[in-house]
Amino acid sequence: MQTNPNNSFETTDDALLGGRLTLRQPAQGYRVAIDPIFLAASIPVQGEETVLDIGTGVGAAALCLANRVPQAKIVGLEIQWPNIRLASDNILMNNMRGRIEVLWGDLLQPPPRLAAGTFAHVMANPPYLEDHKANISATPHKQASHTEGHVSLEQWARFALLMARPKGTITFIHRADRIHEILSYFHGKMGDIVIFPLWPGPGKPAKRVIVRGRKSTHGTTTLSQGLMLHLPDGRYTDAAENILRNGVGLTF
Repeated sequence: MQTNPNNSFETTDDALLGGRLTLRQPAQGYRVAIDPIFLAASIPVQGEETVLDIGTGVGAAALCLANRVPQAKIVGLEIQWPNIRLASDNILMNNMRGRIEVLWGDLLQPPPRLAAGTFAHVMANPPYLEDHKANISATPHKQASHTEGHVSLEQWARFALLMARPKGTITFIHRADRIHEILSYFHGKMGDIVIFPLWPGPGKPAKRVIVRGRKSTHGTTTLSQGLMLHLPDGRYTDAAENILRNGVGLTF
């Protein structure tokens, strides 16, 4: 544990993808779990295509995606300055300068450098809790990461649609019990939608889903068989382990 000279709180340097990446993040408050890793694994980016990571945080999803597709050009948008500083540290520590860029900005007032309709792929891991349903956290950083605050889930969806190019993909990872909301926000604006459940274990309902579609297309919506995360004894399945440790992509 150490104190980051650019921040007033303690941080830890942790391993991602079986040690392929190093992630500096706050020692207390919100800490990266598996969701951004699975989000990055679900993006069908090829070659030098551009990707926008909305709410990039400390850069976990962007780093994992850049590790899998080194030619990709990734831009992260983040509103919390401490996260931006840590994400910048992480880009440098993992020798990804020039491949990932992090910008400060609010979804409601994005920086002018972000040109609408230009990204081949847009990905997001929005806060999971609505303000009126969230318990107040003692850590402001964690509170801001988990709750919607002044930007609703619908506004996240609108911004993703604004930034994606025609036929570009938009991918969200979110709570399974909010699928109906996500689909309603994309209705008529995005097609070829795939709902990909992440099953915690045999016989257990999915708590997380990945929703991916293409802007301005009209293909049908498909419910994928998804992925089983854990075996009955609690160990990760081989498929989940291959994503979490080896950084392979998800097959939808």
